[in-house]
Amino acid sequence: MKTTARNALSGTIDAVTDGAVNAEVSLDIGEGRKVIAIVTADSVADLGLAPGRPATALIKSSFLILVPGDQAPRSSARNGFQGEIVRREDGAVNSEIVLAIGAGKTLTAIVTLESARSLGLNEGTRASALIKASHVILAVD
Repeated sequence: MKTTARNALSGTIDAVTDGAVNAEVSLDIGEGRKVIAIVTADSVADLGLAPGRPATALIKSSFLILVPGDQAPRSSARNGFQGEIVRREDGAVNSEIVLAIGAGKTLTAIVTLESARSLGLNEGTRASALIKASHVILAVD
């Protein structure tokens, strides 16, 4: 599978909470880290999403919100990952920032250059990434 989404986190589904229209799917990506996705009930059925099934969470880099420091503020985003910035590449308008979140996994975010500068999102600094559950796409083989 090839995709334009910069972030692909593989794991195993550990829970599905069914709703009338949508379902909440929890994907265990290792070391106690989980990605929560909100998908339609039809997608749960069509893809056979159930506990024990391997899946991959796809997240566009523009969907990540970065916050400096180890403690992300309280928010409605269901997904929050803390880590260390391991790379920052600046362009004329945007910066690409790579956050190591442990277990050999990284998240890549695109933020404005001005935000990267004003928030001090530099290599070697700690940051948190916030991702809404509705921004997570699940893929299965």
